[in-house]
Amino acid sequence: MVQQREFDRETFSCSICLDLLTDPVATPCGHSYCMNCIKDHWDEEDQKRIHSCPECRETFIPRPVLKKNAILTVLVEQLKKTGLQAAPADHCYAGPEDVACDFCTGRKLKAIKSCLVCLTSFCEKHLQPHYDSAAFKKHKLVEPSKNLQENICSKHDKLLEVFCRTDQKCICYLCNMNEHKGHETVSAAAERTERQRELEERQGNIQQRIQDQEKDVKLLQQEVEAINRSADKTVEDSEKIFTQLICLLQKRSSEVKQQIRSQQETEVSRVKDVQEKLEQEITELKRKDAELEQFLHTEDHNQFLLNYPSLPALSESTHSSSINIRPLRHFEDVTAAVSELRDKLQDVLRDSWTNISLMVTEVDVLLSEPDPEPKSRAGFLRYSCEITLDPNTANTRLGLSEGNRKVTRMNRDQSYSSHPDRFTDYSQVLSRESLTGRCYWEVEWRGGVSVAVAYKSISRVGSGNECAFGNNDKSWVLYCSQINSNFLHNNIWTSISGPVSSRVGVYLDHRAGILSFYSVSETMTLLHRVQTRFTEPLLAGVWLGESAEFCKL
Repeated sequence: MVQQREFDRETFSCSICLDLLTDPVATPCGHSYCMNCIKDHWDEEDQKRIHSCPECRETFIPRPVLKKNAILTVLVEQLKKTGLQAAPADHCYAGPEDVACDFCTGRKLKAIKSCLVCLTSFCEKHLQPHYDSAAFKKHKLVEPSKNLQENICSKHDKLLEVFCRTDQKCICYLCNMNEHKGHETVSAAAERTERQRELEERQGNIQQRIQDQEKDVKLLQQEVEAINRSADKTVEDSEKIFTQLICLLQKRSSEVKQQIRSQQETEVSRVKDVQEKLEQEITELKRKDAELEQFLHTEDHNQFLLNYPSLPALSESTHSSSINIRPLRHFEDVTAAVSELRDKLQDVLRDSWTNISLMVTEVDVLLSEPDPEPKSRAGFLRYSCEITLDPNTANTRLGLSEGNRKVTRMNRDQSYSSHPDRFTDYSQVLSRESLTGRCYWEVEWRGGVSVAVAYKSISRVGSGNECAFGNNDKSWVLYCSQINSNFLHNNIWTSISGPVSSRVGVYLDHRAGILSFYSVSETMTLLHRVQTRFTEPLLAGVWLGESAEFCKL
């Protein structure tokens, strides 16, 4: 029953408005339409003086006279009485963004194809003749397009079927014979084929890049998971190690406390024992003193003399006449020793912490390009750092001044205390500050100088190469004099061309492994650049000819 109703609806619908026929009329070719629908269609064709059937495209000259089909009228009225709906519920009407069927009247349906020959868009119903009639077999159907008029030459009103490679534009065959005569032209289809081949190749490249980058994304995801696992494990291990250190310090603290209390108890017991014996002697002496006092008041001389020999002699005291308290500070020396331990631990922790921090910052998964080195002095000054020299590293023939920023070669030894960090044989000194990250500083010099950077682990004692700046793999140095200049690392000399001013700038990018030396005057001139991998924090340093000062920037 449902199939029959669908057949009836389709049979008695107008192919122009797609509603049930109203005042049905038949064209000479046999197709039926609403009286007003076919009239409106033919009214639009009156200028051509040729009228056609919207379905089969058969043409009529002159315009046919239409008469109402009485039988169809009765049948349609009967169908309406049986409740047949005027329009199928499943038709899809064209919205503002859709391409509408050019043949529909009233409310237009959405087009499913556009014809590049007819330059018209069709809904499913109105497209059917293109499939059924041999006259349309060569027509080119494409996806619905609102821009069909762009396929027509605005000058000649002809289809744009030719592509001019000279001017890179689509033209019609008349343009090809006139304005574009002599140009390199091909059919639009041929150009499309070639361009499509290029696009397919480009698409292939894009798809390959997508695959490659999807692999990279997968690798990066795996790397993220590895980083997270490593970080979590390291945090866990670090917490255990620090907990062990804390427990060790707490244990040592408890042991020191226990020792102090034990010694306190021993010493207090000794003192109280002596105190108790002294108090007993005092009591006995007071008793004897009272007896003597009484004997001294005997009035009878004979009795006094008679009893005098029987008086006992005064026994020797078990203690000296006075207690000799040594000038001790009791347990204050223990406090000083613990304080010294604290200071040493702080030094170790500071140095170790710099190393630990460097190890953390050197975790660099992506091999990205380092930030570019500054091009101007103003750019370098953004990374300026204040350098102060460490007196504990200075050779005894070097004197420090200007807040430990200036160093001068002296005629006699300075009164420095003994220290394991001191250079014993070379006139060298290192900075207090450990250098990591990006740093810049300047050194003003006189009488020759070696401007250096070195690991803290460089040797200090003796006159061997392991102690001299530049003669080992732990230091890098620029030697400057009035005559010539050289760069030195691991005992390999590199000659520097051109003069060097009395002020040298040093740029360090520790993470990127870049060390650059500049001659600083009105302009900055690069003297030498090193690209390497630094494995420890660096210290700034100098070897002296006469004097050098780390400038305030």
